[in-house]
Amino acid sequence: MTDTLKVGAVVLTMGNRPDELRALLDSVAKQDGDPIEVVVVGNGSPLPELPDGVRTVELPENVGIPAGRNVGIEAFGPGGSEVDVLLFLDDDGLLPHTDTAELCRQAFAADPELGIISFRIADPETGTTQRRHVPRLRASDPMRSSRVTTFLGGANAVRTKVFAQVGGLPDDFFYAHEETDLAWRALDAGWMIDYRSDMVLHHPATAPSRHAVYHRMVARNRVWLARRNLPVPLIPVYLGVWLLLTLARRPSKAALRAWLGGFREGWKTPCGARRPMKWRTVWRLTRLGRPPVI
Repeated sequence: MTDTLKVGAVVLTMGNRPDELRALLDSVAKQDGDPIEVVVVGNGSPLPELPDGVRTVELPENVGIPAGRNVGIEAFGPGGSEVDVLLFLDDDGLLPHTDTAELCRQAFAADPELGIISFRIADPETGTTQRRHVPRLRASDPMRSSRVTTFLGGANAVRTKVFAQVGGLPDDFFYAHEETDLAWRALDAGWMIDYRSDMVLHHPATAPSRHAVYHRMVARNRVWLARRNLPVPLIPVYLGVWLLLTLARRPSKAALRAWLGGFREGWKTPCGARRPMKWRTVWRLTRLGRPPVI
């Protein structure tokens, strides 16, 4: 058994799912191998009573998902330096198998270029994995593990050396596409990302549009993502493709209005530091099956 890598876990909560949160923490405590240190971040809400030994941070306001997770990272020292690997888990998720953390240790130990692992999300009642939860274009077979170009925000493991090299998640995104922003920066720095179907997080099947800010944030952050990370010639191609795809999906008038408003906002507001990826990274993304134009 590989037990040389120290693993921590970051759980972000808004305090409205105490029973699910407790069940998740229990599933983390049952993982094989060395105990996992856990920090729970209350994102603008007080925290319920938690098991002994769990680190806690209570933020006075909701700072959004990426900023909240960044707070969790820093709870393990600068860039999460007190541990080798951090798990990021949704507060209403559950690890149904006890070997997930050990599989992570083994994967990272075996492959020094591996920076991020994306877990498979499965509905606890049906066992099905939604297509949108398979982070690649060819998503028809969720049981096939592969190299990928992005990952799932609430069901993943990240080697903390990635944060030390490329920084954390983009705070200002608040919600949507923050994982792809980090993924592109990690790939540009030479790290690889794996989707592992054998590493499972149980999570109820939901629609992303349940979030009130979904359409605006998705569009705004899509523009920010391109402006921050893509070579200039690819920015209009990438955003043009996504505009056409959005129209082809025939959203409701209200949804389209929100999306177009977010799209405009993405051009008019600061997107943060621009660090365009190298052209060899564009080629790497293309070889991995997802060129950065879609």
